[in-house]
Amino acid sequence: MSEFPELASPTAGQNIVLVGFMGCGKSTVGREIGLQLNYKLIDTDVLIEDSVGKPISDIFAESGEEYFRGLETDLLEQIKARNSTHKIISTGGGLPVREANRAWLKKLGYVVWLRASVDTVMKRTATSSHRPLLQTDNARQKVEEMLATRNPIYHEVADLSINTDDLKISETVHGIIESANYHFSNY
Repeated sequence: MSEFPELASPTAGQNIVLVGFMGCGKSTVGREIGLQLNYKLIDTDVLIEDSVGKPISDIFAESGEEYFRGLETDLLEQIKARNSTHKIISTGGGLPVREANRAWLKKLGYVVWLRASVDTVMKRTATSSHRPLLQTDNARQKVEEMLATRNPIYHEVADLSINTDDLKISETVHGIIESANYHFSNY
């Protein structure tokens, strides 16, 4: 099991967990929410890359997707074990695919599914060479297939769903913060 030393020690509070397909804005929205709430951003992909010392594309190429998904599960377990709170947790697009990971996500906080259409995903990822699952002859078809498989999974784990296609980042952030405040006030 890898160790992720960048995780902070426990404090009182709640987490906001962002899930969704690549290109939906999880990292960008997560950074902005973190700034507004003074919450630290935990980007699972960045922590895994830092821990292993390689880009995700290299991890996939050298060790395979299943190995990478195992690293994601290890990281979620460590975040939960450290009782990390007052965090924004931005997850990799495939992290919720594992059933065990969906259970961890629900335990970690308020789960927000950022959605985007195929056209939006294609536009936002068009110049990206670091997304191993899109390195194919027909990226659009791959995105369509993956969204058809993953959207029900994202729906299952989400407390809130927001379509980011036509929203400004500030509008998405405002909606998440307001919804999270309401959610946490009921617990």
